[in-house]
Amino acid sequence: MTAMPQTTTPLSTPAKAGCVPFLPMSRAEMDALGWDQCDVIVVSGDAYVDHPSFGAAIIGRLLEAQGWRVGIIAQPDWNSAEPFKVLGRPRLFWGVTAGNMDSMVNRYTSDRRIRSDDAYTPGGEGGKRPDRAALVYAQRCREAFKDVPVVLGGIEASLRRIAHYDYWSDKVRRSLLLDAKADILVYGNAERAIVEIAARAAAGEAVKAMKDIRGTATIRDAVPEGWIVADWSDMDDTPRIPKGEQVAVRLPSYEAVAADPPLYAHASRALHLESNASNAHALVQRHGDKEVWINPPPIPLTMMEMDAVYDLPYARAPHPSYGECKLPAWEMIRFSVNIMRGCFGGCSFCSITEHEGRVIQSRSERSILREIEAIRDKTKGFTGTISDLGGPTANMYRLACKDDDIQAVCRRLSCVYPDICKNLDTDHSSLIQLYRKARAIRGVKKINIGSGLRYDLAVKSPEYVKELVTHHVGGYLKIAPEHTETGPLSKMMKPGMGAYDRFKQMFEAAAQAAGKKYYLIPYFIAAHPGTSDQDMMNLALWLKRNGFKADQVQTFLPSPMSLATAMYHSGKNPLAPVRHTGTEDVVSAKGLKQRRLHKAFLRYHDPENWPILREALKRMGRADLIGPGQHQLIPGGNGPATKGGTSFRTQHTRAEFSPKPKPKRNR
Repeated sequence: MTAMPQTTTPLSTPAKAGCVPFLPMSRAEMDALGWDQCDVIVVSGDAYVDHPSFGAAIIGRLLEAQGWRVGIIAQPDWNSAEPFKVLGRPRLFWGVTAGNMDSMVNRYTSDRRIRSDDAYTPGGEGGKRPDRAALVYAQRCREAFKDVPVVLGGIEASLRRIAHYDYWSDKVRRSLLLDAKADILVYGNAERAIVEIAARAAAGEAVKAMKDIRGTATIRDAVPEGWIVADWSDMDDTPRIPKGEQVAVRLPSYEAVAADPPLYAHASRALHLESNASNAHALVQRHGDKEVWINPPPIPLTMMEMDAVYDLPYARAPHPSYGECKLPAWEMIRFSVNIMRGCFGGCSFCSITEHEGRVIQSRSERSILREIEAIRDKTKGFTGTISDLGGPTANMYRLACKDDDIQAVCRRLSCVYPDICKNLDTDHSSLIQLYRKARAIRGVKKINIGSGLRYDLAVKSPEYVKELVTHHVGGYLKIAPEHTETGPLSKMMKPGMGAYDRFKQMFEAAAQAAGKKYYLIPYFIAAHPGTSDQDMMNLALWLKRNGFKADQVQTFLPSPMSLATAMYHSGKNPLAPVRHTGTEDVVSAKGLKQRRLHKAFLRYHDPENWPILREALKRMGRADLIGPGQHQLIPGGNGPATKGGTSFRTQHTRAEFSPKPKPKRNR
């Protein structure tokens, strides 16, 4: 096992000082608390909601529990440094995050159109954070107090820790750490790292000098003495990585991957192979005359540590300064409970594994049940319904490798693709027991499961499917086959439709036995790498045969650092070793016209899409699918769409077709 020599900071340390009702956002609040200075100021692109679903609140409350005074600057005006001075100079460091979402994903659709809304802003108003928010905020923090260290964190920084393809500028950009001129970048779940950074900074150590903390990236002039480097900068010559603690893997330089897309795919694969905290090596990537040094991922939190994080004294409400203004993200999650972190699915279009890790980090039953009681007793508007008990996936709670020794050496990109690993424990009994205990809480009338279900795991536990359908489905259940065709599914690392069909049978049988009329809502992605026009046509035919009419659809958006993004940019398949010759080519829909065509196939029933679909079907030699018949996809001429079918919304991370913004209130 390879690990960075370092201390592991426990997170169950009792609070050294009393907690405050809300972390202060103004000088007046600081004065009321008797504070003359904050130790740490967290700058966030989200509105401040003191709840464990919001990263700034978790980090703030965790540091508070260690005895530090923490202030919050939420969604500051970035046009000058003045709004960044509102709380004064932080004593230890700035903590900078773009927010719960990448600011570019938050602001733009997959067609690069500006979204009209922002769920993390009061009133859902868009435009309250800058593009590349982590970069801009870091620069303004430097302008405000240039001698104060800047610590970057959050998903935007996490997924830009190395040279990365940027869809919005259509080029490979440098590590955000360099562009932001930050002292250190914390990636993934930051609890361990941020506690250690604060403690060492308070002891007088320069943040920039902290080079040995897991889950962080820093800048070096050269590889430190005593380290062995396995040079993977040549895709055709990847030496065996030696055993040992002080071993790093050299990725191709920023300049090299920016100039050579297949080499970028190779670098992406190398990084993803180093995502298991039990055996990951440090990574090093040259940027000009500097080295970006990425320490191995953070050690997953234990159940006791997860409880310590989620049991912190959150107010469980937006900051009072927002008054009665609605905050869509808060409205969505205020009656939900996060029971775990991480995902071992490894879907190539998703970066959860790279951010939260492959190891599932679960809370204890006791902690989860306490939070449900807290919602019942403290959350305004609670009527007895818990909207979700979940996480990145609904049904991975307490699932893990059967053997710690096997897990410690595993280098698989997914525990469930191409097949469920024989070493994966798929026993859902802990989750079933949790559901039953949660339902028994006084005042709880209904518990829905709103997180996406991993149905290929669910079919391994018929008892779980029965429990879920009988008690926890609120009319419909979200699942994500993402496609029907083998080509795109193999690039997504998703199971074939056989697993969907088996789950559908089990779901319908359980619903019938319970005397319920429930629906499955399948998610699909258009224009994913490896998807042809023919694939999208076949998916549309499947939708029509099964009576589905999608109201909202998701077109693939190449987010930083995902394997699917590497496919999109390079035209190569990084799910296998990438070489100059012999590597599988991957075709992607890049032009706006083809991407719109793929989206149109998902919305075959919309008359606005019929002209582009008629043109495409004729070009594909499938004019036989144009006409009024049930076996045909779209009508000829200007005829009406076939009536009937279930209308549903399909979205992966956010819908592309945002609702019309509500009228602004007069002030």
